[in-house]
Amino acid sequence: MSSQVESPPVGKRESFSYDDNIVKLFVIATLIWGVVALLLGVTIAFQLADWRVNLGLPWTTFGRLRPLHTNAAIFAFCGNAIFAGIYYSHQRLLKARLFNDVLSQIHFWGWQLIIVSAAITLPFGITTGKEYAELEWPIDIAITLIWVVFAVNFFGTIVRRRERHIYVAIWFYIATIITVAVLHIVNSLEIPVSFLKSYSLYAGVQDALVQWWYGHNAVAFFLTTPFLGLMYYFIPKAVNRPVYSYRLSIIHFWSLVFIYIWAGPHHLLYSTLPEWAQTLGMVFSVMLWMPSWGGMINGLMTLRGVWDKVRTEPSVRFMATALTFYGMATFEGPLLSIKSVNAIAHFTDWIPGHVHAGTIGWNYMLISGVLFYLVPKLWNSELYSKKLAHTQFWFATIGLILYIVSMWVAGITQSLMWSAMDDAGNLIYPNFIETVIKIVPMYWVRAIGGTFVLISFVIMIINLYKTAKAGKKTAEKIYEANALDDSSIEHNASAHRKLEGWPMIFAVLSLIAILVGSGIEIIPSLVADKYILKIEAIKPYTSLELYGRDVYIKEGCYLCHSQTVRPMSHEVVRYGKPSNAAEFVYDHPFQWGSKRTGPDLARVGGKYPNMWHYRHFLDPRQVTQGSIMPRYTWLFENKIDYSDLSKKLQVMKQLGVPYSDEEILNAVENAKGQAQGIADELVENGKVPEKIVQMDVVALIAYIQRLGVDYSAVEEEESDEAASVK
Repeated sequence: MSSQVESPPVGKRESFSYDDNIVKLFVIATLIWGVVALLLGVTIAFQLADWRVNLGLPWTTFGRLRPLHTNAAIFAFCGNAIFAGIYYSHQRLLKARLFNDVLSQIHFWGWQLIIVSAAITLPFGITTGKEYAELEWPIDIAITLIWVVFAVNFFGTIVRRRERHIYVAIWFYIATIITVAVLHIVNSLEIPVSFLKSYSLYAGVQDALVQWWYGHNAVAFFLTTPFLGLMYYFIPKAVNRPVYSYRLSIIHFWSLVFIYIWAGPHHLLYSTLPEWAQTLGMVFSVMLWMPSWGGMINGLMTLRGVWDKVRTEPSVRFMATALTFYGMATFEGPLLSIKSVNAIAHFTDWIPGHVHAGTIGWNYMLISGVLFYLVPKLWNSELYSKKLAHTQFWFATIGLILYIVSMWVAGITQSLMWSAMDDAGNLIYPNFIETVIKIVPMYWVRAIGGTFVLISFVIMIINLYKTAKAGKKTAEKIYEANALDDSSIEHNASAHRKLEGWPMIFAVLSLIAILVGSGIEIIPSLVADKYILKIEAIKPYTSLELYGRDVYIKEGCYLCHSQTVRPMSHEVVRYGKPSNAAEFVYDHPFQWGSKRTGPDLARVGGKYPNMWHYRHFLDPRQVTQGSIMPRYTWLFENKIDYSDLSKKLQVMKQLGVPYSDEEILNAVENAKGQAQGIADELVENGKVPEKIVQMDVVALIAYIQRLGVDYSAVEEEESDEAASVK
């Protein structure tokens, strides 16, 4: 049975109306940003299939557009859909108008301004370099302020409600609002260098754990819990029947909220993260399968007896499909978190396949179902064409299957080729490019699949536009309900039923549920210096290398290259000695990456001469035939900006990096001297103009040539000591 039980008639009768204009605005924004997000996704998919689609411009490369795609998909498309669904259902579940119409408008326009800010800054390389949290500090502050506006509007509506008990959908909304606030604030702590440049408060292992505690739970509490709330409201409404099981709803909610927050470390298996944290993340990730499927079962069983509507009603068909893909994705996720499976899948294309099974299969499909329910009601019309809706469904489904299957094939192929070794312990495919060439056909299949999904979305826009256009304007409806007073309390109700009548206590308990796991995982990482041995040979980056690192982050190189060697035989043979936590203590932010479209760079310093890197950035195919990396010709035209160098070192010193006052004072002079040395060598060894000394490419080369060098020196010293003992 449903937990939405009518309160007994008490108190005086009150009149009220709903603010559906704000819902309409969020629906329109959902459609606009949805097509933008999908268009960007298709673009970067074709860029991997053919490097020429990067167009040779700095703001159209994969490294610049991929963060824009993820932010547009998560925060613009899904975000606006969440707000539309919450504002529509929240008012009706509480029988109350939203707390404040002005706050609703500030929320809407403020969120769109944030999205536009991301659309401007990210293509220009203004980024923190942290996945799903790339936006710089002024935008982070704006996100915090708008989220507070949303929270005040949401909880203010609860306070003025005319229903004593909050329905299950609102439980998930509460968990979303509280947890996203905690995640965003903790992960976004940084020290500004300038208006659009900052460095993360955390470094190395600390930053990795905090980032993936955030990154995994951004998926959990932005792409999962609010959508489960929408599922619990819109599926019963669409089929006009109660949720299958109230008890299962309770178990589903509390177990999901408590367990999900622990699962972040499964993104860092086989890394230098402490073993206990890795194991903890894996165990809770596997446990997560049960509550996830509890929600899926509750949703699907609500549809029992009305399966004919799945065939005939577009809204119900999309919602049922969304639940099916949610079940698949939440089985695959725990599977991928098992260390033996993760060893195969991590850094491969299997992971993007898994992610899109969730974002397209779960989020896009559910949003479509919600919109097919909402738009006819909001615009007072009938759906323009069920035939178009069914056409959209098949385009989306076929496109998603092409995407997922191609990425499964590509990912498993990558893993098998990377790890293939002969009996003598030699790599069978020693050149990384051999794997890249092998999977390019799968990139074409993915791009075609993505195009199908984009076409499906355009079909939906046409269908919903026609639906809204045919709508009839009506006067604002006035409703009546009993005012809330203490006589509506059910004294003989169960403990949880009583808790549903105390929403603020409910919110506090939700906060405690997510803080328990967060504290146990995060607090030890914040005192990591106590158990991460610092090695004297590991020195901070020089001022030029630090500038080059910023160029590396600006161009999004971390999106295709990792910087951590796992302790596996094939990785040690291919890249060198496994990474050590001490190597990363000065990395603000860390750069371990999550995907190897190109080889790992942890030990690349000194492996190739400067001229090799010069040619590689000018045209990768000059040194690696078959490379899909774009050309970075603007690095040979953009001059090094020395103006903030001293400030950058000063901020790093505040963060604990041991720069001396002399190094900070002479940052520019030292950088110019190192740049001159690299430029002189390039001029001497090739037809390189002398003005290259002023260009960004020199700084990037300086950074690349530093990677792994310090730890390699430690390795040589250890070898010498061992030899002397013998």
